[in-house]
Amino acid sequence: MSESRPGIGEPGGVPHLAGVAVAGLYGVRLPDGTVGDVLVDGETVVGAGGAPGEGTALDATGWRVLPAACEPHAHLDKALTGARMDPAAGNDLLAAIAAWREMLPGIDAADIAARALAAIEQYVARGTTAIRSHVDVPLTGDPFRGVDALVAVREQLRGRVELQVCLLAGSEVDDGVLAEAVARGVDVVGGCPHLAPDPHREVTRMLDLAERHGLPIDLHCDEQTDITLPDDGFDLVDLARQAVARGMDAPGRVTGSHCVRLGVLPPERLGPVVALVAAARTGIVTLPITNLYLQGRGLTHSAPRALTAVRALLDAGVPLAAGGDNLRDPFNPVGRADPFETTSLLMTAGHLRGDEALAAVTSGARAVMGLPPAGTAPGERADLMLVPDVPPGDVLAGATDARVVLHGGRVVADTRTARALDLLPDPSRPALAR
Repeated sequence: MSESRPGIGEPGGVPHLAGVAVAGLYGVRLPDGTVGDVLVDGETVVGAGGAPGEGTALDATGWRVLPAACEPHAHLDKALTGARMDPAAGNDLLAAIAAWREMLPGIDAADIAARALAAIEQYVARGTTAIRSHVDVPLTGDPFRGVDALVAVREQLRGRVELQVCLLAGSEVDDGVLAEAVARGVDVVGGCPHLAPDPHREVTRMLDLAERHGLPIDLHCDEQTDITLPDDGFDLVDLARQAVARGMDAPGRVTGSHCVRLGVLPPERLGPVVALVAAARTGIVTLPITNLYLQGRGLTHSAPRALTAVRALLDAGVPLAAGGDNLRDPFNPVGRADPFETTSLLMTAGHLRGDEALAAVTSGARAVMGLPPAGTAPGERADLMLVPDVPPGDVLAGATDARVVLHGGRVVADTRTARALDLLPDPSRPALAR
């Protein structure tokens, strides 16, 4: 180890790295499995022939570097409210909505902001540097309290976390309230047409709003496993067709989240839908942990896995992102705000390969969110995550606790910890009787 490069995991190294601007990572295990150096100039990775910028050069021997993760679909206004409901409750989607609405009268902007910050701390500590959070426009009380709270949090954390605030409005919210919510600073237009009396009208209304204000759109689509509807009645089909007709078929412009119904379609019906989505360049967000919890309740056998058709979408070249959705609230009582919880579920429930699962929470998520690429290649943004240099399968399984997280070349989280165990038998101790 060079004396000018403190080792991340060695005695005498930097005691903690949070807030440190990094100029280079030396001797680190790269994503392709080789060992090399990553040079950083400000917020950008530079090539081997370039010069690092100002900052700390770190000996990263014994560590593996990956692109930082993204959470492409969170609900920070709901996060961490699970303790406020009956712990024995097991909710399907409609019951979770009802439970949330019962809580709403006691929730104000300060409550939302405090829980959002607490949740973001958990996401960042586990390797996430970009979050898209949907936020409700309630029908009771101040309809803008969630929007205002998350916009304020976004500004408070600017430069440390990339937070996109996505409107989530039901069909009962009138157009004037939608326009005011956009004026208050949301980044993305969203809604839930599958819950509307007229889904086509709601898809059209939200696309009109997004087009009028030049914003991307991310709709909750087909969050159900009922396939009795004709394919023309799918929210995602309507969204993709209208995106093409409106010239909104640019990458990162239009997203369908959930899309659970695709996962239970037979191949002869699924193929044309996937082809349409690919042609429209519509991004898809799959949310395994929450949909596995919410969907299929009441079925006695052959319950669906409640993921969208991840294999067919990837094979067709559709941009695919994955996230956790809800975090310990009425819609999902568990969750660790950990991208590797999501990769583990994509591999077990979605049968994706490890590299595909990792891409869904990193490069795929950034593409769907309209963010520039991040990683170790020259010109990419220095949003990076360091984990101990263990086999990739252990990383994707979430078996590593220690993480050092960079956003734009600056360390925003350092969770290295000391661990001490006493498991092996001590010869001086008397053995227990068997």
